[in-house]
Amino acid sequence: MIRGLWDRETVALMILAAVLPMAVTWLLADGLPAVAWLLFFLVFAGFWHVIFMLSRAQPPSFAGALTALAVAMLAPSELGIGQLLLGISFGVVMAELVFGGWGRNVLNAATLTLSFLGFGFPAAPWPDLAVQIGWAAVASGAIGWLAGVYSGRVLAGALAVAGVAHVSGVDLTEVATAFLVVLVLLVCDPVTSAATRSGRWLYGALYGGLVVLFAQYWEGAAAVQLSVAAALLASLAAPLLDEIAIAVWLARRRRRFG
Repeated sequence: MIRGLWDRETVALMILAAVLPMAVTWLLADGLPAVAWLLFFLVFAGFWHVIFMLSRAQPPSFAGALTALAVAMLAPSELGIGQLLLGISFGVVMAELVFGGWGRNVLNAATLTLSFLGFGFPAAPWPDLAVQIGWAAVASGAIGWLAGVYSGRVLAGALAVAGVAHVSGVDLTEVATAFLVVLVLLVCDPVTSAATRSGRWLYGALYGGLVVLFAQYWEGAAAVQLSVAAALLASLAAPLLDEIAIAVWLARRRRRFG
């Protein structure tokens, strides 16, 4: 991930700048408790980055702040400190640091953390995100796309499926904010999303399709819960989608050139 100024940390900082409107909107909406949660997760995510720096000479990354922000915004509420520490430790270490840090990981650390907390403590309620955070997520997604750190194909694929569902009569009003926030914070991660052009379209469309499906048939699921689950499944499928895209490209090339 090094090409002139475009090294790993430049990308991470640009993503942080892109999500700043959403982060500020969330902090203003939720007040001091949100600030406290963000500081808590920043400190503990940073702790694991320092541990791996000392033990494996693995440089820490600003991507840890992205993980902390996503977990602070989306983690189930009413969990104890020990449960939260267990969840973020599992996500940061097992999804990211053991693979050599952000840029080499397969799954987004925040996605795995949130999924672990959701599966491990299913009785904990998920947060309700204020509507203005969803509008801020639209701005953050646009900034990330214009800055070149978010794929327009991923964004367009997800929004296209959601738009078709809305036109078809599917009511996505209650999940729209969570859908947008998770799309920007988790799904558009340039490391763990699909890498091919066609794969990115499929990846975004898969996330959007799963959110629509879960919103229709997953009874009792919170908006953030079903959006995180869709992000996890889409991330797991991303390598397969790239393989499909490459196989289709090779087949077309063989037909054209023999």
